[in-house]
Amino acid sequence: MSFLSRLQVIHDNDKSRAVRKLVEDSTPDFDFFLLVVLSILMATFGLLAGSETIVIGSMLIAPLLHPILGLALGVSMSNHKLIRRSLKTTGKAVAFAIVAAIVATFFFSFGSFEGALNDTIISRTAPSLIFLIVAVIAGFAVTYALVRPDLSETLPGVAVSVALIPPLAVLGIGIAKFDPGIVAGSAVMFGVNVLGIVAASMFAFSIMNVHGKEKIAQSVIRKEDKRIEKEKERIEKIEKEEVEAPV
Repeated sequence: MSFLSRLQVIHDNDKSRAVRKLVEDSTPDFDFFLLVVLSILMATFGLLAGSETIVIGSMLIAPLLHPILGLALGVSMSNHKLIRRSLKTTGKAVAFAIVAAIVATFFFSFGSFEGALNDTIISRTAPSLIFLIVAVIAGFAVTYALVRPDLSETLPGVAVSVALIPPLAVLGIGIAKFDPGIVAGSAVMFGVNVLGIVAASMFAFSIMNVHGKEKIAQSVIRKEDKRIEKEKERIEKIEKEEVEAPV
């Protein structure tokens, strides 16, 4: 059995499950953005402290990989709604992450911490072809693992290897310290990682024929949009009751 044939014998149920899970996990709700902010704060403090252990921990809780994979899935399906949804979610997440990193850097600069640019930070500002290759490999690996449920436990390891959160944290650090070199280097590294993931994931989704599950993606998007709308209505109701409650 050829390599290509091996990738194409994946059961339809596994493909449907993967699409459903990916769309759900990339939903731009409160939980998603909270985890993004918490992970970037953790990564920023870890970078400023020069602790790789803390940085690795931050990558394990970050959900940023999901909307990027959603973008790849949307392109492979030619699903404009999923593409717009993924781009919007990723853009908001990046904006929140950079702001959180800037705030954390300013906070870290007070007291006994100087927040100097150490080797842990500098290493995230020198993009190269090696990082692009790693991103491509990781993008293919995470897409394959997503479609194969028995391999789902490998996803955290892939999330660590592709390193999306640290470059964003370094970008915020660079802005906070008014260092154009740090900002440019980390921005390019983040862009290289995203490009590699999207390209490899698009290829993987296409050869595994996952793009044929467009109706499932559309259905899950509608369901998630309704869930978010209901949550907003409940929050508005609670806030209204609090305002109207007698003192």
